[in-house]
Amino acid sequence: MNNKQRIVIVGATSAIAAHCARLWVTDKAVDLTLVGRDLARTERTAADLRVRSPGSEVRALTAEFLDAAGIDAAVAAIVRDGVPDIVLIAHGMLPEQGDCERDLAACQSALEINAISPVLYAEAFARHFAARGEGTLAIIGSVAGDRGRKSNYVYGAAKGLVDRYAQGLQHRFAASGVKVVLIKPGPTDTPMTAHLKGQGAKLASVESVAQDIVDAIAAGKAVVYAPAKWRIIMLVIRHLPAFVFNKLNI
Repeated sequence: MNNKQRIVIVGATSAIAAHCARLWVTDKAVDLTLVGRDLARTERTAADLRVRSPGSEVRALTAEFLDAAGIDAAVAAIVRDGVPDIVLIAHGMLPEQGDCERDLAACQSALEINAISPVLYAEAFARHFAARGEGTLAIIGSVAGDRGRKSNYVYGAAKGLVDRYAQGLQHRFAASGVKVVLIKPGPTDTPMTAHLKGQGAKLASVESVAQDIVDAIAAGKAVVYAPAKWRIIMLVIRHLPAFVFNKLNI
């Protein structure tokens, strides 16, 4: 019988997700399922984790990320041998706001992969968590979802949808043993934000953000900003009156 903690990561090849996986396998032997769009990349991530933790069981899967029926089938296959203890939904992409303004297809793609897809995966797993009555479902959102800004309002709108969805899911499971954790990273030093780093932006290390995420999941926190300073920063930004906010170039 497999008594290892069962963890599933959707979007496992993202820099943040991969570092979360490393922290989990370093802490103890786990049963880890990695889900990605590119099987070769996902398998490379899995191979690295197997070396780091020979006692862990690590498998790589490819799955549909936009088709509802395909997502449902993928999740059903994953839970066939048991509902996971932890699911981390970590996939997404950072679009260029200008591209979204000029090209409706780019706008649609940004909304689908950053909002619709994570919600569909979360809802598919939520069904199984509800039946089991326990477990932790974690979803990576963003500080960008706290208030729409001209520099990234399409991405922010997508993450805002994830925010509201997570709130509703937390309300749904408030009286149960199911925990829903919404993670809101600030700008983080990953390949997705390389252009921001080139512009001189100060980015959090992916290692520190991953540690914040793993700690928040272990504690079952409802919302975690990573790094924590973003809770205060976004509190200020959310409460700025429009006549002040609209003069800011952010």
